[in-house]
Amino acid sequence: MPSAATVRHQVEAALAHRIPSALTPAQRVIRPVAPTGVAEVDELLEGGLPVGAITEIVGPESSGRTAVALSFLSHLTRAGRVCAWVDVSDAFSPESAAAAGVELPRLLWVRCGVSRAITKAAAEYKFALPEKYLIAAAAKKGLHGGGCGGHPRKEVKGLSDAVSGLLRPEAIAPRCAEPQRKIREEREIFAAQPQMQTPRVKEHLNTSKPWARIEQALRVTDLLLQAGGFSAIVLDMASIAAEHASRVPLATWFRYRAAAERTQACVLLLTQHGCAKSGGELLLRFEPGQARKDEATVFTGIEHRMEVERRRFAPNPPNVIPLRKPPRNVSIARWKSQACGGV
Repeated sequence: MPSAATVRHQVEAALAHRIPSALTPAQRVIRPVAPTGVAEVDELLEGGLPVGAITEIVGPESSGRTAVALSFLSHLTRAGRVCAWVDVSDAFSPESAAAAGVELPRLLWVRCGVSRAITKAAAEYKFALPEKYLIAAAAKKGLHGGGCGGHPRKEVKGLSDAVSGLLRPEAIAPRCAEPQRKIREEREIFAAQPQMQTPRVKEHLNTSKPWARIEQALRVTDLLLQAGGFSAIVLDMASIAAEHASRVPLATWFRYRAAAERTQACVLLLTQHGCAKSGGELLLRFEPGQARKDEATVFTGIEHRMEVERRRFAPNPPNVIPLRKPPRNVSIARWKSQACGGV
């Protein structure tokens, strides 16, 4: 009876033309990394973000997600590489990117959700005065040699009636020498009428609009990955709620992972909650930033805190056991950012 190893070699030889090494487990290879520009983050990640994989940057607003992404793009664009930023909510600021050191000529900014109707209406809108304000009135013959007015006595015609209409009736009514008794006017009382209770119409929330932007961003990201040539692609879904971001099928992230591995592109996913799951290689969770307390009355910056929540390929521990107790595995990084610039 043949052994299990012999059977395995026979099966692999039969399927070699279709599936190379069908029954041999794939070797775990540590991917190359690219530095982010933040020393504390690069030290924690042992060099930077993985190349050819999906990195999730998860956290609330003002937690440092965008700052780390801009710092990562600034290092790539300064090295002469081309990057892309897919903006789902149209919240990207080119001024902030330029201040962080990103070379804008090497950055492709894809804006999703921009209405074409507004752009078309703005292009077609033209200001024009009515014709009655542009065409001069015909000259009228009068006593002043062809002026536009008639006789001066006709200009004050009806002036007394107009002035009397502005005064109260008591002021212009005929008066008597004897004092007259004032008649007190009775105030009219308005009775409150019962209000008819109309059935309350339930407002319909348009939930298709955020999902339409997400679909557009997913198609654009897929095209960029299939085309190649981009060292980093940032999919900014930071302003999208979790109920919309979690609707993205898991097969989409696996397709992105395979395309990123083939083109050796870094895919950064900015979200509020993790949605790539096993399709991503690295998950970084950012905590809300805290104001620095360097001075009591002046805002000097923010203290950021980041934790590595999931890593697909962790470095293997060495086989040599040291005599001393090894240091504790640290998965948290802290750094400070200045108020006048980026990280």
